[in-house]
Amino acid sequence: MSDLVHLICDYAPNDLAWAEIMASVSARLPNGVRTHLTTVGSFETVATGFVVAQLGLADKELRPEQLILFANCAPRKDRRDARADNEGEGLLYGVLKNGVQVIAVNSGYSLSFVRADFDELWSVDVKNEGSQFRSRDFYPRILGQAAARDLSFKRHRLDPIELIPEPPSRVIGYVDSFGNLKTTIRSGDPLTTAFAPGERIKVVIGHVVRTATVATGSFNVMEGDLAFAPGSSGYDRRFWEFFQRGGSAASEFGHPAVGTKIQIDLQGALK
Repeated sequence: MSDLVHLICDYAPNDLAWAEIMASVSARLPNGVRTHLTTVGSFETVATGFVVAQLGLADKELRPEQLILFANCAPRKDRRDARADNEGEGLLYGVLKNGVQVIAVNSGYSLSFVRADFDELWSVDVKNEGSQFRSRDFYPRILGQAAARDLSFKRHRLDPIELIPEPPSRVIGYVDSFGNLKTTIRSGDPLTTAFAPGERIKVVIGHVVRTATVATGSFNVMEGDLAFAPGSSGYDRRFWEFFQRGGSAASEFGHPAVGTKIQIDLQGALK
């Protein structure tokens, strides 16, 4: 059996925080359980949720038999007032319908992209206050127990549809290392059904306006063209993304933040 704990956090690659978390997690995981790290931008719960869904909803042959996703992106924005003792959003434990386990801080959109895919969701018996660094000090114990098939930390069963917000509509969901802007616009959205391959569209992201070509894949446009096409994320309902062949769509749009709204003019490109 191949067991994997995949950690998704908003710490910079190779930051000291990762080193401390991995030391704490490794001290609690059973022997033979592998780990992998994925970084999202600071406080980017949209990107966190996007990654959780992409990894958690993978086809069986694309993931290990025993997969635990741990997502910690906690901007502490669930309340605007001052917090006592570094209290933050609570930790949840869930099992998706395909058997993948998810342990995540219930913050923003961190669980939004899998809200309809939970078979069960629970609050967790763990401290959520008393440390500025809960993912090092408190949460590794829960990861270790889950990896050892000890679920005694489960407390109250929850309704994911009532608790978790829907994913944001028509925004940037994730920016990859090539500068591709993965959006939350999916195949089947009224926007995408109105597109025809080769059509030129006007796109507004933030304060930047550009013209893009509707495409069917990443390589059926000319070098340097800005295009909008179904990407590699989203499985049966692909998320569409902006890419620039031989360049960076993120750079072309001025490096917009994850969560930035997208406007598309279906009447055609700029004259």
